[in-house]
Amino acid sequence: MARNDQGKEPGRLKTMWQVFKMTRRLDKLALPLMIVAFLAPVVLVTTSTLIFNDSLFIQILWIVTSVFVGFLLAMIIMSRRAERAAMKQMEGRPGAVGSILKSGLRGTWRTSEMPVGVNPKTQDAIYRAVGRCGIVLIVEGVKSRTERMLREQQTQLARTAKNVPVHILHVGPESDLQLGGLTKAMKKLPKQLSKPEVIQVANRLSSMGNLNLPIPKGIDPRRVRPGRPR
Repeated sequence: MARNDQGKEPGRLKTMWQVFKMTRRLDKLALPLMIVAFLAPVVLVTTSTLIFNDSLFIQILWIVTSVFVGFLLAMIIMSRRAERAAMKQMEGRPGAVGSILKSGLRGTWRTSEMPVGVNPKTQDAIYRAVGRCGIVLIVEGVKSRTERMLREQQTQLARTAKNVPVHILHVGPESDLQLGGLTKAMKKLPKQLSKPEVIQVANRLSSMGNLNLPIPKGIDPRRVRPGRPR
């Protein structure tokens, strides 16, 4: 019987090789930095061991250990450079913020890769996230073209979650906030909601975005009082 490999996910080694090729293509410094990261501990440990230790077994043990350490450092360098290269590749593309929200936030954050507001002509968009800090509106595009959409979202939130803090972040050509620093900026926002409040607010906003969904029972987000900053 013929094996059906269609739809089969690539193995870990194949995935690492694909990431390495992509990183080397987009980042010319990635390979030299990986080589230095690998060779530095190997050369340092090997030289020190041969000079200060006469035991052959100890020498081999330290050299093998240094090879593993060098390989680990090279992989760390590749991972970070690959992430940076991917960010640069997505920079300025419509939907980039949605991809970051989907893969870059964990824990109590409630996000979606789909925007809550979008201009089909310019492809400017506004995304929404709910976390311990409250509600975060992330504007993707030129500020002057997104002001109207932003006001509409703020007006809607004033009705549906008026006591919940709302933060505005702008990612675009006119902003100092780069795509790669988005999740870091969001995590730095002061925590003012508890975990149950985050869930209630997120459920409330999700239901308001679709009239077919029932309003969740429990705490009304419009009456949620922000807790003390932690």
